[in-house]
Amino acid sequence: MLLPQESILVYDGTFDGFLTCVFQVYDLKLKEVRIQRKSQAQNSLFGMSDEVFTDLEKADRVWKGILKKTSATGRSRLYYAFLSEQDQMEDLLLRYIQYAFKSSLPIDADFGNQDVLKVNQIAKSVGREKHRMEAFVRFRLTKDDLYFASIEPDFDVLPLISKHFKSRYADQKWVIYDLRRNYGLYYDLEKVDIINLSLPEDFDATKTSEEFFAVEEMEFQTLWQDYFESTNIPSRKNMKLHIRHVPKRYWKYLSEKQR
Repeated sequence: MLLPQESILVYDGTFDGFLTCVFQVYDLKLKEVRIQRKSQAQNSLFGMSDEVFTDLEKADRVWKGILKKTSATGRSRLYYAFLSEQDQMEDLLLRYIQYAFKSSLPIDADFGNQDVLKVNQIAKSVGREKHRMEAFVRFRLTKDDLYFASIEPDFDVLPLISKHFKSRYADQKWVIYDLRRNYGLYYDLEKVDIINLSLPEDFDATKTSEEFFAVEEMEFQTLWQDYFESTNIPSRKNMKLHIRHVPKRYWKYLSEKQR
């Protein structure tokens, strides 16, 4: 028995790269297709692998098509779900887009469709992580007069929090660095750029070391920890509620938790 030949489109992991793959699916009229990031690509016994190079013009054409067929909510969910980086997410989103293109009505609330329901659920999880990062990021002043914060979110939320921090901390230079994905955002008082850093081998992102951070930052950390302890009322402590709002996985980057 012969199996239908499967096409595997391999791309660079960017959203524009994914949209370029979607363009390829329609342009070549591919039926059995999987989309994989280059860093995670696996060979198939019965498929043909083809590397797709990001083409901004093709990606833009697909995005304009999505704009016509989905609401702002639907587009937001699609992008949020993409940033989840979950396994086989590209295949799920391809089905989501194909369903949107076929439908004469917006599909945002069509939760009877399992793909729409799953995209919605994943997008909500990413949205929660976005809000937590906006709440839990802690900047520390370096010896270079740069405010530095390190994070390790479950999802790739840096693109989603850039606007918030640019608006809130418009008067200071800052870096928010994702240690898990090894890239960050740098704000130079005018614009936000994407950067990659080569951090020192002895750099511990959970510690405020005198080697890297300003003396006044060390003093501020002490004051903040003292204040946190003085306002904490042991008899009213509800650890279950506290952990629900501030999960333990964030604690190592919160200065008030370093004692």
